[in-house]
Amino acid sequence: MFGSTVLDLFMKEYRGRSEGYYRYAIDKGLITVNQQKTTPDTIIKRQDLISHLVHRHEPPVTDQPISIIHEDDKMFVIDKPGSIQVHPSGRYRHNTVLHIMRKELGYDRLFPSNRLDRITSGLMLICKSSKDADTLGLQMRSRNIEKEYICRVSGEFPSGRILCQEPIKTLSYTVSLNYVHPQGKPCTTQFERLCYNGRTSLVLCKPLSGRTHQIRVHLRYLGYPIANDPIYGYSTAWSDRLQPSASTFTDPHNLSSVLNTMIETAPYDYMDDDPTNTTLPRCVQCHVPITDKDPTPAQLALWLHAYKYSGNGWSYSTSQLPPWASESYREDAVIIPASF
Repeated sequence: MFGSTVLDLFMKEYRGRSEGYYRYAIDKGLITVNQQKTTPDTIIKRQDLISHLVHRHEPPVTDQPISIIHEDDKMFVIDKPGSIQVHPSGRYRHNTVLHIMRKELGYDRLFPSNRLDRITSGLMLICKSSKDADTLGLQMRSRNIEKEYICRVSGEFPSGRILCQEPIKTLSYTVSLNYVHPQGKPCTTQFERLCYNGRTSLVLCKPLSGRTHQIRVHLRYLGYPIANDPIYGYSTAWSDRLQPSASTFTDPHNLSSVLNTMIETAPYDYMDDDPTNTTLPRCVQCHVPITDKDPTPAQLALWLHAYKYSGNGWSYSTSQLPPWASESYREDAVIIPASF
């Protein structure tokens, strides 16, 4: 850090924005050193105070409320809508489960004992003390709590119970991609088709281990990915490269090709936009592009829902399933991948 330039510091330590943005922020005085305007080439010295004034625009989330299924003196059991992140982090502060619950219920602190991906909906156990959260979290990690999920997948999923025991390995933490590989971590998922509408199937999933994206990866491996999955679904630009074979990822050229395609075709992100471009409507305070176009539900949330949790002498399930989980549901003619 010391001895590097202001621009290099932000490019290396704060990678959420582009070089173009940081040059713009330095020029406009949004980034300062010792509360004074600076230049991209200024060398950082010890005891320098570096400030970055940010006017935040949070990405859109659903307007569905966080439903409280159960409350006692130790915890809440909630139904988290898809698209709402659990913890404040990155570009999400106010539109997060913890912030919303603290604000609406009057709690200073709350402690989740399990987590769901931002685009996944369903059950979460939110404790009122860190001790209770740790206790429940240990039960989760020890597989003493049984979880059941419902999802909608592409194609006619086979009838009967299907057990997938393929190990899973992480290909890239940058884009959060995992895949089946003999050297991966062992994991098991049980699947059972509930219904088929001629195009997609509703499937009950029981993960018997807890790996990242386990259900999504196993479904893709079996050839029936979640229909609107933005990473493992059939609508992605790299779908034809995600074959059920470890050789897909042992070829360095193919590996690089998959990652580059994922990055190049990621949905538009205003934080990567050229701040000198004036063809888009922009915020008068921070100059980022703004839009009044709302995303569709299928672009906000994954068709994956944590439906039921069962422990020692207790069981909770969501009182209402998402619209896509209805047996009579008919998806649009073209399935649009959910947003990242």
